[in-house]
Amino acid sequence: MEPLWKLAYLLEPAPITLILTAIAVTSGSAFRALNYGKEMERNRDLSETSITLDRSQALMIPIMSSCSLLLMFYLFSSVSQLLTAFTAIAAASSLYFCLSPYIAQVKSQFGLADPFVTRCCSKTFTRIQGLLLLLCSGIVAAWLVSGHWILNNLLGISLCIAFVSHVRLPNIKICAMLLGCLFVYDIFWVFYSERFFGANVMVSVATQQASNPVHTVANSLSLPGLQLITKKLELPVKIVFPRNLFGGVVPGGSAADYMMLGLGDMAIPAMLLALALCFDHRKSHSVNPLDLTPTKGKKYIWYAISGYAIGLVTALAAGILTRSPQPALLYLVPSTLGPIIVVSWIRNELMELWEGTSPTTNDKARLAEV
Repeated sequence: MEPLWKLAYLLEPAPITLILTAIAVTSGSAFRALNYGKEMERNRDLSETSITLDRSQALMIPIMSSCSLLLMFYLFSSVSQLLTAFTAIAAASSLYFCLSPYIAQVKSQFGLADPFVTRCCSKTFTRIQGLLLLLCSGIVAAWLVSGHWILNNLLGISLCIAFVSHVRLPNIKICAMLLGCLFVYDIFWVFYSERFFGANVMVSVATQQASNPVHTVANSLSLPGLQLITKKLELPVKIVFPRNLFGGVVPGGSAADYMMLGLGDMAIPAMLLALALCFDHRKSHSVNPLDLTPTKGKKYIWYAISGYAIGLVTALAAGILTRSPQPALLYLVPSTLGPIIVVSWIRNELMELWEGTSPTTNDKARLAEV
């Protein structure tokens, strides 16, 4: 156990940037999920429906995640190029999903003409959308060539936001089941996997670098500029920040060291935040006009965000004091789920959150109008 004064390292630029980025991404994912739901209701677009997890799917996620983890632990070098190609396609699609609302807003604000060019997969495809797709593909290509950590973070954040928008939780009961299973999953693979597999499986997979297929192709074709293409890539399944970010110094760490946080440690709590935000939104638009009770300060989303910040800081502090990797969900699950359950129980809203309520026709109409 390290002395408590070493917690001052949390004030270094890298930890502060990591914490602020994680909070922004987690809360931003929840708000994007809410807005995406509004867009689907407004447009009546059934071609891009999100997936709402049921009990069996929630239970299968930790099992499938464990199988994937073991597969990458033993066969990562064999499938790394295929995994990189798949990740690149998913990242480009996710980045397009994240940027398209802002492009639509700019187009609407300035009254830009955007004629339909063609139809693809039963959807219209416009000129501006084509340019946006080229931009996203260019960013992914730049990541494949340079492997820069900023581009890695940008793509990872896009994947997180897209995942939370398309995969939803129906109620706190399913949410608690999923978080509870992932709580055990994270603890086992970080703390106990070495006893069974001879190495820390979670850390080994998280820190492995994938072979770059672009470098392989360029090398086989003897293309010029081969030295500019990175041989290995950090896949955007985590956000990373150099420990010496902005000149910060961490004793015992070299300039090449990175602080990292897995996408799952943002995406899974963000699913809870999205659920809380949707509940807040539904409650705020179904208030009886005769009810004069002020609603300010009663939003569950703020309890969840505050709990996430506390849990993340606690996880980083534990990592500093123990000098060992920590399963972030060990701290994030109680700090996010706990306050929502306690506050909803105090307000006599726990059963409503626990079982969930599907929006009525009027609710959907009101949601579409917002």
